[in-house]
Amino acid sequence: MKNLIEDIDLLPPATGAAAEPIKVTAETSTGKNRKLYIESYGCQMNFSDSEIVASILQKEGFDTTSDLAQADLVFLNTCSIREKAEQTVRHRLQQIQSFKKKKPEMLVGVLGCMAERLKTKLLEEERIVDLVAGPDAYRDLPKLVAQVDEGDKAVNTFLSREETYGDITPVRLDTNGVTAFISIMRGCDNMCSFCVVPYTRGRERSRDPHSIVAEAKDLFSKGYREVTLLGQNVDSYKWSEEENNKARLEKQGIDRIVNFANLLEMVALVHPDLRIRFSTSHPKDITDDVLHVMARYENICKYIHLPVQSGNSRILELMNRGYTREWYLEKVNRIREILGPQCAISSDMITGFCTETETEHEETLSLMDLVKYDYAYMFIYSERPGTPAAKKFADDIPNEIKTRRLEEVITKQRAHSLLRNQQDVGTIQKVLIEGNSRRSDEHWQGRTSANRVAVFAKTGNKNKGEYVNVLIESCTGGTLIGRIVE
Repeated sequence: MKNLIEDIDLLPPATGAAAEPIKVTAETSTGKNRKLYIESYGCQMNFSDSEIVASILQKEGFDTTSDLAQADLVFLNTCSIREKAEQTVRHRLQQIQSFKKKKPEMLVGVLGCMAERLKTKLLEEERIVDLVAGPDAYRDLPKLVAQVDEGDKAVNTFLSREETYGDITPVRLDTNGVTAFISIMRGCDNMCSFCVVPYTRGRERSRDPHSIVAEAKDLFSKGYREVTLLGQNVDSYKWSEEENNKARLEKQGIDRIVNFANLLEMVALVHPDLRIRFSTSHPKDITDDVLHVMARYENICKYIHLPVQSGNSRILELMNRGYTREWYLEKVNRIREILGPQCAISSDMITGFCTETETEHEETLSLMDLVKYDYAYMFIYSERPGTPAAKKFADDIPNEIKTRRLEEVITKQRAHSLLRNQQDVGTIQKVLIEGNSRRSDEHWQGRTSANRVAVFAKTGNKNKGEYVNVLIESCTGGTLIGRIVE
């Protein structure tokens, strides 16, 4: 089962909000006295946050290292979306304990959603933890580290209504130098009954659009050719004069309410060679205006992560998702009408939610047949303490039934991923070269606008960060295989 769940062929290559990748900091050496090591778990927002943390601590005398044994300060940037994610972090802390025994002066901290959810319990339960900081407390890290240096434990899990870190230039970690993330907002106001994010990341607040555009321009000037705009629900992005400094907005030439469609266009206009992606969209909030902007600009990628969670309207109501099966399918139809059938759509799906019947599970399978997702993140329901679902509903589906239903969802998605890839065979796709193929230094790897991975032989004088036309000659369920053509 583990291999099925973690099969990379079923996952969007660089977006989404439910996977559990581990990212380790890249090596930087500027002669600073202390070394910082960070691992990021969970969604891409966490990875983006780790880049903000590295930026804050770089100014306080920390370089980054990819070698845990060389670290003076170790941070695990954590996820609480499922129980498995927290168990993974606890296991990792046990492994780190052996390093700390050899190097007692090493400081260990837990950041992110797990820190926010458990707070001081982490200091009591995981005795090697010296520092705990929630997602809105990263500016306070220098003070917290100093507090630990003086022999005390340190905690800050205060949730802010204003913090966006919009003025901080992230240190790009573990980067290919071609693609980067830009955080456009923080928090979530959607109280999905199964989800801890509103409690661990706080209320929604949007970042100044001028700072977002400036970051995109800076990345392009440094050679990056693709940015992914990140938020728990990007379609809720809103920056208004009434809520922010009007004089400053007028000075920047922003004289209206800026919604996500407006922002998407502003970033697309930075340069036609800068590709734009975004994640994650909420089905109830994505608008036709967003879809029309996507259609208008070739450099806005034709890919939307649109989590459905369940194909049954009763379960969706219990989840407090704010839409029905029929409404979701109509939204998919609008995407196909405005952006065409080649626009890729991916999803999140949960099997075995409270009281889910066999018939309701089959409705999820039938919805998958109607949509034919390109990729999907698929999980069994994991009850999270403190959520409305944990308080109101019994987690009454036996684990063996949850697991069997998940296997059925994965099997179907594997078939759909292959089918969607097969539709590109025989076509010419514009691909951004991201680097060497994972399996061969003689081949390039990149992605199409629809977020499909393409692998092709190195020919001509092409380099990483360039766009090439690739004739797709064959495929697997997770990869397009082709050759460069003029």
